[in-house]
Amino acid sequence: MLDNKVYNLMLQMTEEHKSLWRIKKHYKEDAQGCEECLVFWNKLEKDKEEHIKELTGLIKKHLA
Repeated sequence: MLDNKVYNLMLQMTEEHKSLWRIKKHYKEDAQGCEECLVFWNKLEKDKEEHIKELTGLIKKHLA
């Protein structure tokens, strides 16, 4: 059984992946025609990717 900190990290990584998927598959497409919105979604996409990398590292560390 995982302790809460690992479970919480994994749960958050799942949420970040879901959010990133929505940004890539829907939000950016819906924002076509608004440069300001596209800039925002591109920035948020990069942020989510960084969060996922950081979460992955933490999870690996705690499971090692």
